[in-house]
Amino acid sequence: DALVNWMSGLDVHIKYERKVKQIVTENGRFTAVILDTGAAFYGRSCILATGGRSYPATGSTGDGYRMAEALGHHVTNIYPALVPLETKGDLAPSLQGLAMKNVTASLWINNKKHSEAFGEMLFTHFGLSGPIILDLSREAVMALERGEKADIELDCKPALDEPTLDARLLRELDTNGRAKVKTMVKNLVPLKMILPLCELAELDPEKFCNQVNAAERKKLLRSLKHMRFEVTGHTGWNDAIITSGGIDLKEVNPSTLESKIVPGLFFAGEVLDLDAATGGYNLQIAWSGGHVAGNAAALQSKL
Repeated sequence: DALVNWMSGLDVHIKYERKVKQIVTENGRFTAVILDTGAAFYGRSCILATGGRSYPATGSTGDGYRMAEALGHHVTNIYPALVPLETKGDLAPSLQGLAMKNVTASLWINNKKHSEAFGEMLFTHFGLSGPIILDLSREAVMALERGEKADIELDCKPALDEPTLDARLLRELDTNGRAKVKTMVKNLVPLKMILPLCELAELDPEKFCNQVNAAERKKLLRSLKHMRFEVTGHTGWNDAIITSGGIDLKEVNPSTLESKIVPGLFFAGEVLDLDAATGGYNLQIAWSGGHVAGNAAALQSKL
């Protein structure tokens, strides 16, 4: 309401439930915006801020890309980004609802480590989500689109290197020698992870700790440090927080966000090929871009 009231005070007219059909140019310069009703709005400047394709229920259907391409702009390949990932197998679903803090997730593409993120993540009925998974999702989605293999590997104990964690396991097994493995493991991971972890490590949870041999301990160690999930897909545009890709930045003046192809046409927000990790960075891109484009467009309209 504060924004709307401020705009009303400046005699800004908001047209609700209207769809832009076309951006018109004359002699290569922006001239007018045509609505699907046939109505035309003429001016010296226009800001294309239609968003990407994420959250289509809000109206972000990708129309801005089509309009920009019609005017000669190049739009890079677009992908869902900051999106939950679907994984193969029953491991993630067996941990559904479990949130993990202070873990490291790494993305592997064609069995080569590509990137990693540290922080919080969430297991779901379809796979993996949470901040660090979302941060890795763009490259994972792009890899799948290229037909490559993508895996997420979790390190549940990133503060301990493998020799240190192995020593910890030896102490735990020795201290809890007459207890069952499932009792000992609760000192290492959340309760919900005990049985899935034992299954992954092929370690009988009912076995007594003093019966665990070195090979079994090493499997448990590897399962804690290298919990691997094959990425099979993502949950789609409806769940993607942002769109990766968009109008090529080489065709946009970075100082004003004005088109280098169509004078008088400006861009702001996700319609541009510019995105970032979670943490408010994408919001800041939108706000800062809107400020820059708005000032430049307003100045030009007065010329």
